[in-house]
Amino acid sequence: MLIESFDNAKVKEWKKLKTRKYREKTNKFLVEGMHLVLEAYKLGYIEELILEKNELLPLNVEITYVTREIIDSISTLTTPVNVMAVCRKIKEREKLGDRLLVIDGIQDPGNLGTLIRSAVAFNIDTVILGNGTVDVYNPKCVRSSQGMLFHVNIIRRDLLTFLPELSNNNYLILGTKVTYGKNAKELIDVSKFALVMGNEGSGISEETEELCDEFLYIKTNENCESLNVTVACSIILYQLSL
Repeated sequence: MLIESFDNAKVKEWKKLKTRKYREKTNKFLVEGMHLVLEAYKLGYIEELILEKNELLPLNVEITYVTREIIDSISTLTTPVNVMAVCRKIKEREKLGDRLLVIDGIQDPGNLGTLIRSAVAFNIDTVILGNGTVDVYNPKCVRSSQGMLFHVNIIRRDLLTFLPELSNNNYLILGTKVTYGKNAKELIDVSKFALVMGNEGSGISEETEELCDEFLYIKTNENCESLNVTVACSIILYQLSL
């Protein structure tokens, strides 16, 4: 099947998937590029493969061919690719595991995608998105995760009610602060934890801070006041994985 008209119903739907509202309504999202498409395919999330005409990709899913002009109209990239897919949103798993990453108000989708990538790299079982955190299916977040969002349990919760539940289930709630706390290098034998990373500018909210058991910081030299949230998170997760 080759679609050449911008008035085609499928094309109109694909364009709507650029918006969070429509993604939430349909429980679908778009991925762009060969790497992301193959990651989604390996785990069975693709509903429909979208290929530029004359492109070959023999996957066992529904395939729709389109013109370059239509690819350009539905893509979110400056230089659109010729392979895309409509994917089902990832179903939450009930079992959280022992190693949790909690995201409190991250606004930049690129940062969230990078945090998810680090979470997978350092064996996090579940990523918990608090209220005010950017949509995990934002195209920039999906790209920044390099497809790793397909490899980790991701859930969205109200942290003010969920963190106390974790405490009641013997999770150590670890906050992050620049000014004081325990040096991350001093962490010893923490097997069941929830690490909270806060907003890029303001850090963890005051309400969330009150629910933390301990605070961590990363010692740097006097020339550097603080680290980017994604860098700090990666360093702490590495330390927790030792």
